[in-house]
Amino acid sequence: MPLPEPPRRGLAMLPAGTYDGQVVLITGAGTGLGRAMAVEFARLGAALVIASRRAEHRREGIEAVTRAAAEAAAAPARVIGVPVDVRDPEQVARAFDQAEDQLGPVDVLVNNAAGNFPVAAEDLSFNGWRAVTGIVLDGTFNCSTEFARRAIARAAPGAVLNIGATYAWTGGPGTAHSAAAKAAVTNLTQTLAVEWAPAGIRVNCLAPGLFPHDDRAPAMIAGRPAGAEQDFSTVPAGRVGRLHEIGWAATYLCSPFAAYLTGHTLVLDGANWLRRGLRMPEFVPVREQPGIAREHNTGNQPGA
Repeated sequence: MPLPEPPRRGLAMLPAGTYDGQVVLITGAGTGLGRAMAVEFARLGAALVIASRRAEHRREGIEAVTRAAAEAAAAPARVIGVPVDVRDPEQVARAFDQAEDQLGPVDVLVNNAAGNFPVAAEDLSFNGWRAVTGIVLDGTFNCSTEFARRAIARAAPGAVLNIGATYAWTGGPGTAHSAAAKAAVTNLTQTLAVEWAPAGIRVNCLAPGLFPHDDRAPAMIAGRPAGAEQDFSTVPAGRVGRLHEIGWAATYLCSPFAAYLTGHTLVLDGANWLRRGLRMPEFVPVREQPGIAREHNTGNQPGA
């Protein structure tokens, strides 16, 4: 018997209006997990900043947030899209300027933008390494410090949520670039939580497990040719995650109900990363795994 399904999508985990009057900026919020989190913040009254490099992703995020606010019978959605490449500090600063001009100062930041593609480490070019570490680690640092400088200057509290990964602790064969960057994000979360607590800024991390969605990169889809169905047997919970579950976790971690919680990484994966034991599935070398790139990579991979 699997773990029970969550309550249906559309129900609120927190009281209605928890985020009334607050501005939430989410990077990579136009697709996948980022969009799922944006939807739940919108249901609770937040104004949303959909930050993404791609215009079509910004448009999709705005549409999703607008629908969510209407479904929740909340006030009409206050949502904008801002272009940003999180690897560029100047673009990050402009994104925050645009958010402040149109919606007001940002109260909550979710560092969701990421890039990843499976490849054996010896086939990974330096450009490919930098493409992923630049988005995941540099982008998290750029956005977090920009957010903190502004919040500290106006003596305002705030919350930062970083998106991590459980292979930050275990390593990630085939994803050396992403695993290393996520490990650094976990450490950065802890450091910033200590530094910024006196300023009233909390910093936490959310490490999601398997949350299938239609926006996965082609290489990720190739790695699971049977789709999400094949993952049921690999997770102790007996099922994969539902997108609104990650939205609920994010809204809690950034909410006043978690006011004493900072420097923590919450793992949301149905106990999957803990299932290691003496008897493991048959080992498959990284270069023989489905979806692993065979060519030396140039780094021209999509990112949020």
